[in-house]
Amino acid sequence: MAIYAIGDLHLPGKEEKPMNVFGSHWDHHFEIIQENWLKMISDEDIVLIPGDISWAMHLEDAKDDLDAIAALPGQKLILRGNHDYWWSSLTKLRAMLPENMDVIQNNALRIGEHVFCGTRGWNFPLPQQALAAQDEKIYQRELLRLKMSLDAAVAIAKDDQITVMMHYPPLFADGVATAFTDLIEQYDVARVVYGHLHGAGIQIAFNGERRGIDYRLVSCDALHFSPLLISES
Repeated sequence: MAIYAIGDLHLPGKEEKPMNVFGSHWDHHFEIIQENWLKMISDEDIVLIPGDISWAMHLEDAKDDLDAIAALPGQKLILRGNHDYWWSSLTKLRAMLPENMDVIQNNALRIGEHVFCGTRGWNFPLPQQALAAQDEKIYQRELLRLKMSLDAAVAIAKDDQITVMMHYPPLFADGVATAFTDLIEQYDVARVVYGHLHGAGIQIAFNGERRGIDYRLVSCDALHFSPLLISES
């Protein structure tokens, strides 16, 4: 069983949303992802998709996109991104999801010798730049949700590796600690995968090991539209 990750698929959600407005490299991007996916991934593998899955505004409009992902090999774990407005209650979402797809939200899942947890995340305060009141409220809420998910992971982990999924980056390329990294370091976490950053933003991403934890940006354009192998057992 191998574990792959690729985020920010930005499927159309029954909307006219051509992604090549963000550059010609986005032309037919999901076809490229599908081609690479089929070359690499088997039904025994796990694929982590940390958010921004569909442009749909309503759950029923995201169904075609979710079904298209489900048609590809592997067990998929999805996380909500900032553009996933279609994401409704977990009860309604899980009732619609295909069998080979599950959700990470305030919980943890154990598959084989791996445990997966996480939360969407949010912008974090920068030096000399405090968050606006509403952003601060969301930021603190996301920290609580991350702790809840990490606690759930520890409760079900044996000697398993813990992987954290986030949509927003928990840190930037300078490697300066944030409240997200401080919290993650309190647990026995092997790796963190995250998305959200595109274009020039890819350059400010942190990729690599920090204090024994591996961090990887997995937004699809950062990966040249090919899933990233993050663990193989």
